[in-house]
Amino acid sequence: MKWLPTLPVITALVAFSAQAAAPIAADVRTNGFALGTQSYTFRLFTFEEACQKSAAAGLHTTELFPGQKISADRPNDKTGPGVSEEGMKAIKDILAKNKLQAVAVGVIGIPKDEEGARKVFSFAKELGIRVINTESTDSIDMIEKMVKEFDIKVGYHNHPQRPDNENYKVWDPNYIVELTKGRDSRIGSCADMGHWTNSGLKAADCIRILKDRVVSSHIKDIAHGARTVVRAGTGRAELGEALKALKEVGFDGPISIEHEANWEDNVADVVSYVEFVKEQK
Repeated sequence: MKWLPTLPVITALVAFSAQAAAPIAADVRTNGFALGTQSYTFRLFTFEEACQKSAAAGLHTTELFPGQKISADRPNDKTGPGVSEEGMKAIKDILAKNKLQAVAVGVIGIPKDEEGARKVFSFAKELGIRVINTESTDSIDMIEKMVKEFDIKVGYHNHPQRPDNENYKVWDPNYIVELTKGRDSRIGSCADMGHWTNSGLKAADCIRILKDRVVSSHIKDIAHGARTVVRAGTGRAELGEALKALKEVGFDGPISIEHEANWEDNVADVVSYVEFVKEQK
């Protein structure tokens, strides 16, 4: 006998579906790109202060990173799975006050066990987040299960190549292509332009290899003759070409400014990325 869902089950399924992450609206985008901050840029500050700085830079979206203190009033509450009910409310209130949409969270580990993975996805779902950025390649089976259940994308983030560790492979876009082959289309790459540059790769080339597997991105420029992060357009990461490549592959996900320099006073550095993206044709 074929099972048919009862009315309460249908109602629950509809309600769950309605909680899918809100699209990133045109009016919060910058020159068509869903440009925001990676809160790690402001890691020396609380999440509340990070959001204030993001708003001051003229941005409307943000990516949370796990473990940031929420506010001076809640020094023991941190962003990420396991946050208290009061802490979650504080996060939502801070986002609303600063007119910011939470669009991503990362880089965060996703456990192979269902209970642990569910905590990560539930945290993201509660905030309406559309992408979880991770490097947990060994959890891909569980990730695919959770992606299908929660309708949240997962991007494999690339740090630079590690010559002393041949097991670290996510820096290579070809590896991500193979890893995600045959998997749910919502699993792909968190394309970190600067880290690819420090791996000796061109971000635009990597994006074209990955094509529609790019689900999110981190933008940072890299100094000439060094590995350090600099203001947009002053380094060697060829960010303009990377942004063109993102358009070519039909990317519409979040791009997070991750300015890992001048930690104590880098709002002006963040603004350089906003202005750079605005100028792109």
